[in-house]
Amino acid sequence: MANPTQPKPKARDQILHLLKTAGPQESNTLAEELGISAMAVRQHLYNFQERGWVAFEEQPKPMGRPAKVWKLTETAEQFFPDRHNDLLLSFIDGIKETLGKDKLDQVLDHRANQQIADYRAQLENKTTLKSKVKRLAQLRSQEGYMAEFEETKADQFLLIENHCPICSAAQSCSGLCDSELKVFQKALGKGSRIDRVEHLLSGERRCVYRIEAS
Repeated sequence: MANPTQPKPKARDQILHLLKTAGPQESNTLAEELGISAMAVRQHLYNFQERGWVAFEEQPKPMGRPAKVWKLTETAEQFFPDRHNDLLLSFIDGIKETLGKDKLDQVLDHRANQQIADYRAQLENKTTLKSKVKRLAQLRSQEGYMAEFEETKADQFLLIENHCPICSAAQSCSGLCDSELKVFQKALGKGSRIDRVEHLLSGERRCVYRIEAS
């Protein structure tokens, strides 16, 4: 007899699909829809939560404990087809053709300065390089980069990005990638040194940045 707690094949995708199409749901409701156990659904949901794909809100019930209602986060949008890259590529090509490369560089500089300001605001209460890099990884994950933080030795860290949501655009416009080192350096501030040690556009499977105290 099959173990009733084992999900059907591709249960992960089915759960994400239901949360996308039907909106926030309780685990029991998801289990009923999929025909699997609530325990199996909860295992997936807690795994998703660790990855930043879902979050829950507690809703009070007339009797008993509040219900956990699960919903997708912005990070989970990576699993659903969209045309953002096509649109971005179209804008990049349009700026190049109508305004020229100099104007495109100005646009990229503006974008980089906005990123620097946004990251600095999020990092301003972090007092150590470790806490800054860890928070930066969280911010990048929220933007869809599936980022991780590792401490390799004292005062040396890795910012690992397992996914690039703007990869197609970066292939067309190298300035998008070139500006990242500048953005990270200025966001983290003086006292740090950053090197890109793996690069997706160079044929590797991810982008990795080594960050250490200077």
